[in-house]
Order: sequence, then structure tokens, then C-alpha cells
Amino acid sequence: MIYVALPKGRLGESVYALFERAGYDCPAIREKNRKLIFENERAGISFFWVKPSDVAIYVERGAADLGVAGKDILLEYTPDVYELLDLHLGKCRMCVAGPEDFRDDIARPLKVATKFPNIARRHYSAQSREIDVIHLNGSIELAPLLHLSDVIVDIVETGKTLLENHLTPLETIVPISARLIANRVSYKFKNAEITALSAALAEQTPEE
Repeated sequence: MIYVALPKGRLGESVYALFERAGYDCPAIREKNRKLIFENERAGISFFWVKPSDVAIYVERGAADLGVAGKDILLEYTPDVYELLDLHLGKCRMCVAGPEDFRDDIARPLKVATKFPNIARRHYSAQSREIDVIHLNGSIELAPLLHLSDVIVDIVETGKTLLENHLTPLETIVPISARLIANRVSYKFKNAEITALSAALAEQTPEE
């Protein structure tokens, strides 16, 4: 049996549909019930839903053999897992954004508000730019509007929220999408099953 941690929400539903098309379905998951774990012994697969940011923890710790996590989570927390496949779902980008008239004053540290402090630090470290990280958990766009920060580092999908708040993407750090990840021990001892599943998913994965 392969145990798979799926992210709750719209992305998770798209991911499960991909597994379904690849032949790794579990009909009970489509039923209205309060079950937490769904198994299909015939297909040798077991799914469970978790908070998107927790998927990598379940996989790294071995509670799941496989999981699907956003590239943003993998970059921010660097879990000790194998990244097997880009599923090309949940596409967006990690960006630096700021006021439309923003000009960087290199004479002082750049104030950066973000939910992703590690990504922000690595990005600006590569530019040898000194920054002051302000770690926020929500309403990141508010920070530059109230002069709490100069810029933000955040996920941008359509850019509509930025536009409505007179902000604009200034720089793309990295493209983001959902990735299939594997526990390192599971990949060794269930290699044939995991390789077959990964190949089946790859055949169903949307084109770039």
C-alpha cells in the first residue's frame, strides 16, 4: 500500500483527479462522509487530507510515502524529501512586489514583509542586499501601504490583489507549482510501486 498525503482545498481536488485519471482512484473519497483516510486495496493506494503546509511534514516523517506540496513550501522549509515530479498544477510565482513608484535606496536595509522569510533571505543574499525581514502571516499587501515595509515577497497568481492596492510585481523569484514528493526510506523500499505511480501521473500531467 502506498500512503499519500493530499493538500486540502481546490488544489488537492485537482491533484486527486490526476491520481484518478492515472488509475489510482479511491471511490470513497468522492462520497459525503467524515472519514479521514481513504483506501483502495485493489489499486494499492491510501489517501488522507492534510493542511497544505503540513504535507511535507507527513512525508518527511514517514507517515506518508508520497505527498503533493507546493514548490513554495519546499523552498521555504527545505524538508528532507525527494522531489519526483512537477505536476504543473496550482501554477503561480514567487515575486517581489511593491508600490508602482518604488525606488530602492541602497544606503539602508530594505524592509521586506513576507510569509516566506527563508526564501526572501536567500533571494537577497544572492544579491548581497541587506534586508530587514518582517514576518507576517496575512494581509501582506497592507505592509507597504502603511509603510511597515518597502516591498513584499509573496505568491502572485493573477496580480489582481496587487493592482487593486496600487502595488506591482517588481521581480519574479521563482515559478511555483505542485510537486510530487517522496519519503526517502519509502522511495528505497517501495521503489517499484512509487516509480510506477510517478510514471502514470507523468502521463496525465498537463502540459507546461
